[in-house]
Amino acid sequence: MTTPNQHIDIPLLQEKGVQLYLKREDTIHPLISGNKYRKLKYNLHEAKAQGQHTLLTFGGAYSNHIAATAYAGQLHGFQTIGVIRGEELESQWQNNPTLRLAHEHGMQFHFVSRSDYRYKNEPRFLEALKKQFGEVYLLPEGGTNDLAIKGCMEILTAEDARFDYICSSVGTGGTLGGLINASQSHQTVLGFPALKGDFLIEEIRTFAQNNRWQLVTDYHFGGYAKVDQQLIAFINRFKQQTGIALDPIYTGKMLFGIFDLIKSDFFPPGSQILAIHTGGLQGIPGMNAILKKKNLPLLDI
Repeated sequence: MTTPNQHIDIPLLQEKGVQLYLKREDTIHPLISGNKYRKLKYNLHEAKAQGQHTLLTFGGAYSNHIAATAYAGQLHGFQTIGVIRGEELESQWQNNPTLRLAHEHGMQFHFVSRSDYRYKNEPRFLEALKKQFGEVYLLPEGGTNDLAIKGCMEILTAEDARFDYICSSVGTGGTLGGLINASQSHQTVLGFPALKGDFLIEEIRTFAQNNRWQLVTDYHFGGYAKVDQQLIAFINRFKQQTGIALDPIYTGKMLFGIFDLIKSDFFPPGSQILAIHTGGLQGIPGMNAILKKKNLPLLDI
């Protein structure tokens, strides 16, 4: 599957002499969009090959991965179980648009405390889940594993060799790992983490097959799922200028960072930049509910 590269025509880009294109991975599917499709593709093939009937995975209250796994599982005949961070959600998940959507597509929830959730990759914790739910195909949080990397390598096509920079948001590092491995020798891959801190560097090194990449860690806006009025205004303005909606967790922060780097002349004149739109638009209603409670401006849908 290939997705279009949409040219972004904004005065700042002309002023600085750079070209920016957005790879519209968000157009793959309303729910299994962007990197979630790429990460699930080969994992679903493997689960079928193993004769598994149930997918078990992990995520937070507004996880794109949870929503995508529920839909993809139902579509391909799998039962799905979501281990959800935050036991307080057990009595109120019906008020959460993402979890409600996942439940509508057949996902069973298992809520755990935030302290217990930290052990999600520990063998003892995983064995307890298998004992409780039986034989399952385990998908890590965010869907990142070797098969996910393989799927994300397919984001880039031969036509993308003309770009100097490949930019992507970063959650668990799988998408960036695939892009790094698929990039050409003349290209630099820039990752924009949505989480605070530089702990992802070592994780990405386990996936990356070359050193032509770097993380830009200045645009997390305080951490995962944290937003402010400046980011909201940028996302709404970008939609007004281009017609393209951005999610506030990942792609919105990445593009804010790209434009800030362009303003500061990080990219030499003549640079060709390709940014990856990794989808995640299903999370906007949930974020707007949070913004409304905080009396902050809402994101345009």
